[in-house]
Parts: sequence; C-alpha cells; structure tokens
Amino acid sequence: MDLQEVIEKRRSIRKFKADPVSDEAIGQILEAARLAPSGTNLQPWRFVIVKSPEFRQKLGEATPLKFVSQAPLVFVCCADLTAQEQTGKRMVELFEAGAFAGTDLEDFNPKNYPARSMEPEAARAYLSLNVAIAMEHMALRAVDLGLGSCWTMMFSPKKVKELLELEGNLQVVALLPVGYPDQSPPQRPRLPRESLVLKTL
Repeated sequence: MDLQEVIEKRRSIRKFKADPVSDEAIGQILEAARLAPSGTNLQPWRFVIVKSPEFRQKLGEATPLKFVSQAPLVFVCCADLTAQEQTGKRMVELFEAGAFAGTDLEDFNPKNYPARSMEPEAARAYLSLNVAIAMEHMALRAVDLGLGSCWTMMFSPKKVKELLELEGNLQVVALLPVGYPDQSPPQRPRLPRESLVLKTL
C-alpha cells in the first residue's frame, strides 16, 4: 500500500474484532512513532501498551467510550514533561548527525543554543503537539498493517495515571485503541481544499 492509499483508507475505527495484535505489529507501530519528527528532536513521547483483558477493563473505567476497552490493544500515549531539560543534549546530537550541514546553522555552536522559555501550560501544549505527531505516524502505520485505530481524548487523565501508576513527569495525552476493524465506515465529510487556504502570496 503506498502512502496516498494509506492516508485515504484511514478511518476512526470504533468497532474491533477480537483477534489479538501480534507483537511484531506492535513493534512496527512503535517504530513508526520512534521515527516521527519532533521539535529540537526532543522525542518526548512515551507509551504504555495495554493488552491484558484485566487492564483493558480497568482502562475502560476511565472513559465513557466502551470501544476503548473492547479493542485488543490500547496505546496510552504520554508526554515526558522533563524532555525539554535535554534540549542541549539533543541539539549536540543533531549537530553531530549533520542535521545543519549546508544551512545557516552549520557554524552554530549547539552548546550555545538558548533553551526556550515557556510557561508550564505552554510547555505541556508544545510537548503534547509532538506526541500527536508520533501518534499520527502510528495511526497510518496501523492502516498499512491492516489495522484500525481511533484517537481518543475523552477520558480522565487522572484516573488513567493512577491506574497505570505513572510518574509525575508524565502527562497522558491520548488513548489510541488499535485492532482489526470490524466495520468499514465511509470517508468522513471533509472541507473543500479551497476553503483551507487563506491566501497564496
């Protein structure tokens, strides 16, 4: 399946078959997340893989959406709120990997990179945005593997965090139930392209 076909076939799937998702497929979905881009290459995404019926049932208590616990696999997608503390290290890695070669940053000393100063809420939003990029990679790879998924943000982050005993530096951004689709929904309504472009200069 080529990328255009994957993009066109992706749907939010809310009804899954009971068939388990193989460890190999899980690994490929995680690899897609690992390769996602992030600001300053911070890679703040962290995941809890929920497969057991016991934990899926408990996870279902944190959301009114029954299909979440009915999916054979749920990725609990989190942001590591301490990731920005590694900005300097990540910049050095980028420099050493040649990311800035041939650009105006080529002669820049990465150790002098000024850390972005953000209010806590802005930092949370920034890191969550990076997690969202990784999640879309995961959703598209799932389609390529014959699987379906559905971004879910209707849940209690506090309950999920308590259930999974997550550390304080982790913010639960979204749940991503994954499985073999037991439905074939049509393409959702989309705005015409001309309504998306504000202007061409």
